[in-house]
Amino acid sequence: MSEPIGMKNPNRPVLAIEGLTVSFDGFKAVDDLNLYVDRNQVHVVIGPNGAGKTTVLDLICGKTKSTSGSIQFNNMELTKLKEYDIVRAGVGRKFQTPSIYENLSVFENLEMSFPRGRKVFGALTFQRSSDVIQRVEAVAAEIFLSENLYQQADLLSHGQKQWLEIGMLLMQDPELLMLDEPVAGMSVSEREKTADLLNRISKGRSVLVIEHDMEFVKTIAHTVTVLHQGKILAAGSMESVQSNPKVIEVYLGH
Repeated sequence: MSEPIGMKNPNRPVLAIEGLTVSFDGFKAVDDLNLYVDRNQVHVVIGPNGAGKTTVLDLICGKTKSTSGSIQFNNMELTKLKEYDIVRAGVGRKFQTPSIYENLSVFENLEMSFPRGRKVFGALTFQRSSDVIQRVEAVAAEIFLSENLYQQADLLSHGQKQWLEIGMLLMQDPELLMLDEPVAGMSVSEREKTADLLNRISKGRSVLVIEHDMEFVKTIAHTVTVLHQGKILAAGSMESVQSNPKVIEVYLGH
């Protein structure tokens, strides 16, 4: 008997991508991709520029529509859904450049992301009740911004803005969190804190990360997938991927 649509199965990956292909004017940016992300896992996708990494995230969140193939999240087919329905299903995405409300405080940015405040009617009737305040304060502590709660967001450092956007996603409590180059432009200490943050928030949810910084990848990745020209070149632990001759050739051009 098949599982009902949207039913969570603890033995099945949270995200199951199979045969995924997208063509732009005959060029296959993603070519027959199979990728699986498990619960409580940080899964990192690496690869040279033009490998199709960001396109994969675009396909998962519905920003780009696939030519063929399947993307199943908790047994729910995402390729047929609109972007906002994919968010409501429990998929959160952070882009390379932080998109926060710079003229609002950290508190207000987090508050705006509370699920009740996100529909028009919800926003009109939204009240700062104790559960909202508790949730904002808990998330702020998790993203190292408790002391910056009432600071205007444009005064934050670049790394703090990245954390704030991750916090805005955490306010929605997504089951799958997708991050595109989360430590780009960060200081060494900010990178270390971000690694700690991702290792903590992967407990109870799945995290899919695109990253170029190999030292950072080593500190967070449970599984690494290497993309090259839209196809999977290698997958496994960081150690196995690093020692793979095909990966070495692509990265070092031997």
